[in-house]
Amino acid sequence: MTEWKKYESYDVPVDPSQDDRATTFKLTSFKRPHMRAFHFAWFGFFMAFVSWFAFAPLMTEIKKDLGMTQDEVYNANISSVSSTVFARFVVGPLCDTYGARIMSTTLLIMGSIPTFFGGLVNSAEDVAIIRFFIGVMGASFVCTQVWSSQMFAKEFVGTSNSTTAGWGNLGGGVTQVFMVSVWKLFKQKYSSETSWRLSFIVPATIVLCVAIGQLFLTDDCPKGNYKELEEYGSR
Repeated sequence: MTEWKKYESYDVPVDPSQDDRATTFKLTSFKRPHMRAFHFAWFGFFMAFVSWFAFAPLMTEIKKDLGMTQDEVYNANISSVSSTVFARFVVGPLCDTYGARIMSTTLLIMGSIPTFFGGLVNSAEDVAIIRFFIGVMGASFVCTQVWSSQMFAKEFVGTSNSTTAGWGNLGGGVTQVFMVSVWKLFKQKYSSETSWRLSFIVPATIVLCVAIGQLFLTDDCPKGNYKELEEYGSR
């Protein structure tokens, strides 16, 4: 029986002895399976960070409009991190079972929903609760590392993992500029409070689009998706 292989050729050098994992980058490429997965992996993690930290740059305005105390702001921050810690323990084994692509997509969709509703908060309790649910996207770090490890050979996986993680982590810093810029853009037409409430729609929309792209435009591993491999008896 011929071994299952979705793609006849690859855009990067691969090691057949390691299930066609890539042995190097071609950063200007967006072709499937290796580089398409690479770019979706780091950008999905990047946008997860943007949504996860979206409240932080706007907390001065949110705190003022909702009458929050500094302790309540701290509690909301703790709530956001606590859900991430728990989710990371759970997501690792799920990546082994369902694949990093599916789990990353699931986390981004799960996180985009409360992000969409971020502008509806009316109390400190609301902020803490919604940040808790948004925080599950922090577990996308695990998916990024697993996905990268599935696509790149052992001689290169350290480089690929550090790059996807590093570029993804940039989302935390970019959020500070991005969310304030979005808020100021809305503020040209709306009040300050209405503007920060509308601002959450932007990262939520981008995250949802990335999740859909991951689901339909990428692969679990170099030879295809796990479901295809199972049907063929190669997994």
